[in-house]
Amino acid sequence: MKESNFRINIKIDGRNYPLNIDRKDEERYRKAAKIVNETITEFRKRFQNNDQQDIMAMTAFQSALDYTRLEERQDYSQFIDDIKDLKDDISDFLQEKSRK
Repeated sequence: MKESNFRINIKIDGRNYPLNIDRKDEERYRKAAKIVNETITEFRKRFQNNDQQDIMAMTAFQSALDYTRLEERQDYSQFIDDIKDLKDDISDFLQEKSRK
């Protein structure tokens, strides 16, 4: 194990999960566990008649959905394409103007 790695225990839904992580990532792991636990609690309140597997599946799905939303927000390709188009339009306009 590297010196920057160390072992932590993350508790999810009352169960401990030992993990070896980089020390610099500890806060991220603990925050993720907190979010998962909060989501489980929320689903348990909203769907009291569902079994444990359904709650865990909905929690996993919610996490994946949040991840895809984040990915979409960070996709700048359309923005970059729009800027290139605008740049081309400006260049064309300036070239036309200089011909006159």
